[in-house]
Amino acid sequence: MNFIDEAKIYVKAGDGGNGALAFRREAHVPKGGPSGGDGGNGGDVIFEASSDLSTLLDFKYQQHYRAERGENGRNRDQYGKAGPTMLVKVPVGTVVTDEDTGDVIADLTVAGERVVICKGGTGGRGNIHFKSPWNQAPRQQEDGTPGEERTVRLQLKLLADAGLLGYPNVGKSTFISSVSRARPKIADYPFTTLVPNLGVVGMSSGRSFVLADIPGIIEGAAEGAGLGHRFLRHVERTRVLLHLIELSHDPDRDPVKDYGVLCKELAKYDAELAKRPQIVALSKMDIPETREAYPALKKKFARKKIELHAISAATGEGVPQVLEKIWALIKGSTGKPSPR
Repeated sequence: MNFIDEAKIYVKAGDGGNGALAFRREAHVPKGGPSGGDGGNGGDVIFEASSDLSTLLDFKYQQHYRAERGENGRNRDQYGKAGPTMLVKVPVGTVVTDEDTGDVIADLTVAGERVVICKGGTGGRGNIHFKSPWNQAPRQQEDGTPGEERTVRLQLKLLADAGLLGYPNVGKSTFISSVSRARPKIADYPFTTLVPNLGVVGMSSGRSFVLADIPGIIEGAAEGAGLGHRFLRHVERTRVLLHLIELSHDPDRDPVKDYGVLCKELAKYDAELAKRPQIVALSKMDIPETREAYPALKKKFARKKIELHAISAATGEGVPQVLEKIWALIKGSTGKPSPR
């Protein structure tokens, strides 16, 4: 799997350069006095959110980032050059957490957003700063201070307007591939999708929104069952959730029960997720058995005050109506879809 959504890296800012201890020694300049310049400041380490990246794969191969130190001061009042800033680009949606304290340092949700992760050290003063009427030849200087260092954990949370949820093999991949240009793997066995997929859904009048296909969630996912809670965090930023359910041949499964399990897992992971606007749709309406069961299932969900939509990603039946419903809920939640 090339989709990497979590990484741990070591970050070190540059140390400050040392101040110089020097004196002028030039012909015809008696008692030249101190001339040691200051050291330069160390380089900062800055993270920048970039829309050109979609995973944390780069951090799998490079796990140490060190900015350059500042130059030492020199003779003739020459100051050392400051260390250059190290700019590290991360995907939009990256959360940066201090590994030791657990504190969130930054949540980079906008392309171009920057944050200083480690501050460079300060350059030390040269002996020109210690001259005084009673100390004409100071032999004092300061060393630069060390730059900050820390181990940080990077977690990527996809930025999408709507999240697509459901048990494995309910037709999520087929649905997102039918409404967008996303091309996830599609097969007739569970856990076909091993990584989240993003697709831009185009609608009439130039409207569009981003839909995230989250890998199959099963009972116990919040504790790590199946693909576990690793991918549950990718629905944290979504504003609308589309639950796909199916008429399974498994006697232990029932569409109403499946929906209840998904809601329970969301609430166990994050109580706020269970309160998001939700749409429930019965997939695979092109199968005769599913079409026959739909009226009875619709009544069962109605008793829970839930409207059950019917769709077929294969034929397109009911899909436009569900997309319009998603759009209305997205627009109603914040006024407009999130910027991309």
